Amino acid sequence: MSNFSVDGEILFERVEKALQERLPRMDDQHQTALRLFSGFYEGFADVLIDLYATTLVIFNYHENPVVLRPLLIELQKWFIRQFPWITAVVHKTRSLRNMASRLGVIRFGDEQALATRIVEHGVSYAINLRLNQDASFYLDTRNLRGWLKEHMAGKSVLNTFAYTGSLGAAALAGGARRVVQTDHNPRFLEVARETYRLNGWPVNDEDFLIGDFFKVVDGLKRRKQLFDCVILDPPFFSTGFNGEIFLNEKTLPLLNKVRPLVAHDGVLIVVNNALFMSGTGLIRIFDEISRSGYLWLEEIIPVPEDVTGFPKTRVSPPPVDPSPFNHPTKIAVLRVARKDRAAAS
Repeated sequence: MSNFSVDGEILFERVEKALQERLPRMDDQHQTALRLFSGFYEGFADVLIDLYATTLVIFNYHENPVVLRPLLIELQKWFIRQFPWITAVVHKTRSLRNMASRLGVIRFGDEQALATRIVEHGVSYAINLRLNQDASFYLDTRNLRGWLKEHMAGKSVLNTFAYTGSLGAAALAGGARRVVQTDHNPRFLEVARETYRLNGWPVNDEDFLIGDFFKVVDGLKRRKQLFDCVILDPPFFSTGFNGEIFLNEKTLPLLNKVRPLVAHDGVLIVVNNALFMSGTGLIRIFDEISRSGYLWLEEIIPVPEDVTGFPKTRVSPPPVDPSPFNHPTKIAVLRVARKDRAAAS
């Protein structure tokens, strides 16, 4: 360690400490996906490190990323010594305009060595680690995937802003009778299709809707389709054909947009990842919409500790207090009653 700068000493010390908490969660078959270092909360905000099966993904958030590059190369070498089964390492640099750097540069191994699938809760998920500036699979929603697998047997599910479809796939793995995945980007949904193939599930084209969120939702309403579960997981910022979505201001309109698609006694699952929206702010929105008596908060699903940081490793809090949620990714299950059915009963 003596050859490193002060920053390097701090980074290695905190990564080693973080890794000790993750070791019991790593599987012997090297198939899992895990956040090995959550730098935002574990003391080095410019670095985040994820493991996807046998591929390490290192995110460089430094405003001048070249400064960190030599240190991250040394960190990569250290990880490979610790875990010689690592077959590839990808570096993603978020602040560069160069799209190739944002999508990821392979700095160890090659394209063929990149992991293309992971296993979580007994379900296989296809991944494409260089598909987007993230890694195509969100670790913060792991507990939600577990919840969907446990609760969706026999249910119909609509997964909006599906991205690569992992939430819908978890519902299908739990015995959902139908899952509709919708996203504007066909390349994202192709990863979802591959997940279906990995698990031996039929791929029905009518269950993959490519298009703008607003137009797809309006089309489903016109056809009077209802779902036992609707998942609303918009990105922090999304541009659609009919406008722009800013989660801080548009959460309530988005809820009202999809609410008519939820069947009586169904659930609306809301994932809000707006970093600067407080947890109490989101609860106020739920309280406002609950005044009608037809929708109410039933459950909060926590983000796993490898993403939030552990009690022994957490150094910094989020910029805005997410409580009663445990992370800026705020996951809530809302129960829905339909006026027509409630009046009849």
